[in-house]
Amino acid sequence: MKVRADTEVCVASGMCVLNVPDVFDQRESDGVVELVLAEPPPSLEDAVRAAVLGCPSGALSVDEE
Repeated sequence: MKVRADTEVCVASGMCVLNVPDVFDQRESDGVVELVLAEPPPSLEDAVRAAVLGCPSGALSVDEE
């Protein structure tokens, strides 16, 4: 799995960070998503999928490999 984040679409809600802080963070300046781990381990994949589905702006996606 590879995680992608579109910083142009992100509305800085922080839901991804609340759900999977090992994978997502927010920029200090404006709260926009930053990827901490673009290729999460299998143990986090379900949580990442849930965060992607719960993203209010649709800024997150995953490529299943």
